[in-house]
Amino acid sequence: MTTATKSVPAMQVENARMTFGTTQALNGVDLTVENGEMVALIGPSGSGKSTLLRVAAALQIADSTSGKVSVLGHIMQKKGKIGSGVRSHRTRIGFIFQQFNLVGRLSLFSNVMVGSLGRISKWRGTFGLFPGDVKQAAMDALERVGIAQFAGMRSSNLSGGQQQRGAIARALVQGAEVLFADEPIASLDPVSARKVMELLDDLNKNEALTVVVTLHQVDYAREFCARTVALNEGKIVFDGPSEELTKEKLIEIYGPEYETAFYGGDDS
Repeated sequence: MTTATKSVPAMQVENARMTFGTTQALNGVDLTVENGEMVALIGPSGSGKSTLLRVAAALQIADSTSGKVSVLGHIMQKKGKIGSGVRSHRTRIGFIFQQFNLVGRLSLFSNVMVGSLGRISKWRGTFGLFPGDVKQAAMDALERVGIAQFAGMRSSNLSGGQQQRGAIARALVQGAEVLFADEPIASLDPVSARKVMELLDDLNKNEALTVVVTLHQVDYAREFCARTVALNEGKIVFDGPSEELTKEKLIEIYGPEYETAFYGGDDS
């Protein structure tokens, strides 16, 4: 895996604004994530956390009144316009989706090799003629995430947790230096969810992979992420150590439904 550049932040967002109809999904968001951090984005549904990740990766275009959004020092977009060279720069960004985005009819092994498409010749990618080093990288990545034994299985026959770990392996083959994970455990059972969070934590600590993850599960944010950023109505309402997410602070962020929605009445 390539080591991220240390002199610039992993992600820098300046005055991000995003409007859907009459809804202000992002309302002047400023956020900097340093290399090597694992940061949780939390907040009620519709708070803007997923939109923020997509804007950072230039998967959605912010309003023209927005400022600059950079990843690893490269301008992804500015004032509602995509920066130059974004397509090639995206190879440094792994994006993990809630629904895995694997091709069900392909084997897990083939899906993971797809991560190399940004750095092999177009004709090889078109015909699925992956070179030997890519095949080895794919097997190494599957071993790294703990599912090498399922390499030959169709992705559609794998559990949700296995598919999500396959998506992470694909990002490793891609050579990602920053991993944006958008609600990666929302569709998983509790055991699979914990395994995925443990994997992200391990990659962050042992592979120096910067991770920004949106979560509904506040307890996972507090357990795995040293820093949490909370959004509400498109604005950052908390940015600090996850251990400071007290019951009072979470009720302030989420409202009175906090107890049943997040901790089932835990007073911590």
